[in-house]
Amino acid sequence: MFSESVFCLLTEDLLIRILDKLGSDRKPWRLVCKEFLRVESLTRNSVRILRIEFLLGLLQKCCNIETLDLSWCPRIDDGTVSVLLSQGSLSWTRGLRRLVLSRATGVGHVGLELLVRACPLLEAVDVSHCWGYGDREAAALSCAARLRELNMDKCLGLTDIGLAQIAVGCSRLESLSLKWCLEISDLGIDLLCKKCLELKSLDVSYLKVTSESLRSIASLLKLERLIMVGCYLVDDVGLRFLGNGCPLLKTIDVSRCNCVSSSGAISVITGHHGLEQMAAGYCLFEFSAPLVDCLETLKCLSIIRIDGVRVSDFILQTIGTNCKSLVELGLSKCTGVTDIGITQIVSGCGNLKMIDLTCCRYVSDAAISAIADSCPYLVCLKLESCDMVTENGLYRLGSNCLLLEELDLTDCSGMNDTALKYLSRCSELVRLKLGLCTNISDIGLAHIAFNCPKICVCIGDDGLAGLADRCKKLIKLNVSYCKRITDRGMEYISHLAELSDLEMRGLSSITSIGVKAVAIGCTRLADLDLKQCEKVDDSGFCALAFYSQNLRQINMSYCNVSDVALFLLMGNLKRLQDAKLVHLAKVTVQGLELALRACCGRIKKVKLQSSLRFLLSSEILETFHARRSKIRWD
Repeated sequence: MFSESVFCLLTEDLLIRILDKLGSDRKPWRLVCKEFLRVESLTRNSVRILRIEFLLGLLQKCCNIETLDLSWCPRIDDGTVSVLLSQGSLSWTRGLRRLVLSRATGVGHVGLELLVRACPLLEAVDVSHCWGYGDREAAALSCAARLRELNMDKCLGLTDIGLAQIAVGCSRLESLSLKWCLEISDLGIDLLCKKCLELKSLDVSYLKVTSESLRSIASLLKLERLIMVGCYLVDDVGLRFLGNGCPLLKTIDVSRCNCVSSSGAISVITGHHGLEQMAAGYCLFEFSAPLVDCLETLKCLSIIRIDGVRVSDFILQTIGTNCKSLVELGLSKCTGVTDIGITQIVSGCGNLKMIDLTCCRYVSDAAISAIADSCPYLVCLKLESCDMVTENGLYRLGSNCLLLEELDLTDCSGMNDTALKYLSRCSELVRLKLGLCTNISDIGLAHIAFNCPKICVCIGDDGLAGLADRCKKLIKLNVSYCKRITDRGMEYISHLAELSDLEMRGLSSITSIGVKAVAIGCTRLADLDLKQCEKVDDSGFCALAFYSQNLRQINMSYCNVSDVALFLLMGNLKRLQDAKLVHLAKVTVQGLELALRACCGRIKKVKLQSSLRFLLSSEILETFHARRSKIRWD
């Protein structure tokens, strides 16, 4: 009673000011009392819906939201949208500015138009990966006259007609992403550039456009960011158009544009001395000396990625001399990278925070020592398949790079327990990749687990014990193919209450006992990979069906599940959106079809073996297509 009287003395304004000081985790606040819950609802500006049955009630309480995310709600469809907008107060729609419908394939053009028309202030919409979206949905989006940001990645049905409707109706657009919209041509891009003169960011990656589209894009006077990865029909002529246009261009990515050469890149650089980010991976044969000389004019260049390009020590030295402002350097799979070249480039670029040397096999401890000595602000270092790096290099990293958060040592055969002991001085580590490092044991991982509480690594049960004891807030864990992990290790994992992503492929020693422990303890689990866990049987999958209600993705390929357990699992997991069901030896065609019927309508993707394509009934295949659910055949 005393506490209630104290809370009554706090005004709404004072409660709001206190709430602003709490940060992102507001759940404890909401649980204090009804008044705290009411104030939190009034001040909340973002809502992400997980369960459709709570949608209407939550929106009635949160009347001041600016962002609504329905991408996690697999059962949302046109009917739900219609009911939502016809019942109760619509006060939540008046201030909505951002709508996220990524992968919400159940919402079609009817529901989309209803939402767009109900939200007069809408400025940003994300419908990426709604692969069935096309011109009708584009027409619905064109009703949002205030729209400034639109993401339509992988809307495979979108054509020039739909893009023209968006261009005419949404002339205020500043950011547009059309990645993988394969039906868009030069005609659509030309009309877009004539109507949407405010565009600042444009992504046309993997479109079948030619250099004529770049002629049109060059007319955009406010464009700052152009991403055109994999545009294989674009050549140097198009880049020369860009060199003479887009005066405010700061970021360009021409990676995997096979017809582009150093000459085209020079054209772009010559016309844009304000460039800050440039990526040209897997398109240039070599990074020529004239191209490097041009970099001297880019005083603001902070990011350069030239993955897969042939370089030399002289080229790297010149980059280090000319590009003093670099914070990110990508040399993945580049030929010609040596210790000398790395030493020279980092000596001139002391502010580097991210370096990618993946598959640079001639890099050794000398280069790592130079990086450690020259780059004290390093946050991310990728050294996959750098076999010549040993514990000596890790000693220098652990001594000098104390801000390091991410390190990839996959397939670095020189790594051992001593190396991890040195590395454990980097207490800010968040991600450490040690795949195929066969000389590492639980002893080395114990050093990491004890000194790096944010990290995610382990090999055996003992390593998991230390991990579970020291890393209580762990969210993502990958223990795939760690053969020494048993059910005892799974018991340790079950103590990680915050865990949402668990990958445990090929764990041949775990059984349903271990899986049940994880299901009971890790209630926030959203993504689970059990591929080739052959000793997990029906009791394990039944436990997942009962306890793991937050699962959105599951891979159970090559597992020993039966018809009954599969049906129970697919029917009970109401949030499941993606399931991989390849080579389930104990599941019959009839059992699989029943399981698919149990989840049809909310699941978005199912992966099945190709031999079932002609065994499943046409009815179930047509139903999946009608519900905009996708079947991938393995």
